[in-house]
Amino acid sequence: MVDPLKTKFKVLLIAAFGAGAGVVGAGALGWTSLTAMPAIQDQPQVSEDMVQAAVDLSNAFINIAEAVTPAVVRIEVERPRIVAGGSQGTTPFGEDLRRWFNLPEGDPQNPQDPQQAPPPQIGGGSGFIVSPDGYILTNDHVVSGSSRLTVTLPDRRQYDAVVVGTDPTTDVAVIKIEDRNLPTLSLGSSEDIRVGEWVLAVGNPGFGGGSSLDYTVTAGIISALGRPLNLIADELRRQGSTVAQYAIADFIQTDAVINPGNSGGPLVNVRGQVIGINSAIASRTGFYQGYGFAVPMDLARRVMEDLIEYGQVRRPLLGVSMRDVDLEDAEYLGLPRAAGALVSTATEGSGAEAAGLRADDVIVAVDGEAVERSSQLQTRIAQRRPGDRVQIRFYREGRPQEVSVRLGEAPLQPAPERTARAEPSTDERLGMQLGTDDQGRVVVRSVSPGGAAQRRGIQPTGRILAINEEPISQLEDARRILGELEPGDVASFRLEYEGQPALSIRVRVPR
Repeated sequence: MVDPLKTKFKVLLIAAFGAGAGVVGAGALGWTSLTAMPAIQDQPQVSEDMVQAAVDLSNAFINIAEAVTPAVVRIEVERPRIVAGGSQGTTPFGEDLRRWFNLPEGDPQNPQDPQQAPPPQIGGGSGFIVSPDGYILTNDHVVSGSSRLTVTLPDRRQYDAVVVGTDPTTDVAVIKIEDRNLPTLSLGSSEDIRVGEWVLAVGNPGFGGGSSLDYTVTAGIISALGRPLNLIADELRRQGSTVAQYAIADFIQTDAVINPGNSGGPLVNVRGQVIGINSAIASRTGFYQGYGFAVPMDLARRVMEDLIEYGQVRRPLLGVSMRDVDLEDAEYLGLPRAAGALVSTATEGSGAEAAGLRADDVIVAVDGEAVERSSQLQTRIAQRRPGDRVQIRFYREGRPQEVSVRLGEAPLQPAPERTARAEPSTDERLGMQLGTDDQGRVVVRSVSPGGAAQRRGIQPTGRILAINEEPISQLEDARRILGELEPGDVASFRLEYEGQPALSIRVRVPR
């Protein structure tokens, strides 16, 4: 008896084969295919004249990005871990900044050797070169507490960097690398920017070699000016700092995307000029949620000048505590509008007290420059120098008045001692320690987390067979060859790991 299922299955197979053959045969005879290719449109559906403005803006963004990115650098930061009592362990930063650095959570320990200090924290951010001889602007929170800094340029050149100076009260820092004729950015003025103006935020959030997040450019507008973000003062208070009262919070707000790692990069206008340093975000998660903040360039530039000249900030001091003016203040004090900085007290012995300023005075201008809010008064004063005289315009009992005030100096941190450092050996620059095993063979004893050797894939226990194709039989051979290399040279290591074939790894000596 014939199984009807098998018969049906054969029919289906034959029908399928026959249909396929029929199509092929029809094609061979020149007949129309049963499956015609659909018509695909590839012509613009909107005329070029109608979108020319958008095309011009797009081209402008392209030109800005190409002009700016060569001077935007990645900063990789190595920090010792700190625990209570000053021993090594956890990061010294609060949760907000831990997320901003993209640092790991918790109090990591070394399970292999509890007697050994835990490995350092590896984090970082962005920065931008402001002079051909290697001065770089970035954030204080990017580089503070670092034991080692590595700067990577867009063309992959790498340098060791030193901290010139930092100012935690404005979140501005200056570091330096040694080279000449480096690409630089043009510094604009934050005084001239307007809400609604197009801006680009540029950064380099990638960490370690091979990151897919190298060099990002995001576009947006200036969303607001003079935002009194308290993150800096709050963090300084959390650390028990005595300078929290001098923190300046007068941020530019933008909707250009800023995320961890972009911190320290430039915020630029459509002329390619830096108008701010990307510094922080308003977020419940540590990632972008619509608001980014930048330190105004006029303030950052003034801080930079002090850091380069003195190694610290010399902050001018007016000598008042103050707050913003609200509608009730304006009505009660007879002000023409709700604007200015309302004096709460004049500090005893300050220039403000000596000039006669007192509680309920409302400061509305400094040297003819308008003051709309208390944070703007801070910024206006911070752009002067200690000992300068400034003309303060203020309202008292509804009447405008002017007075000359000599600025004092805020008691910030003492200037750091600049001690000479011993020049590191080449293997130290590479971030690796060489030694010998129990058979006298030259091996890699350890590698520094985040160092050049580790980033290129060199791991401990590897036996060094050759360096730059010269066989290695003694530790002195390896040190002699490495000692002949200059910063920027590439060293080729022939390595052998137990149970694996030998391999070659090339590592560039950091500058």
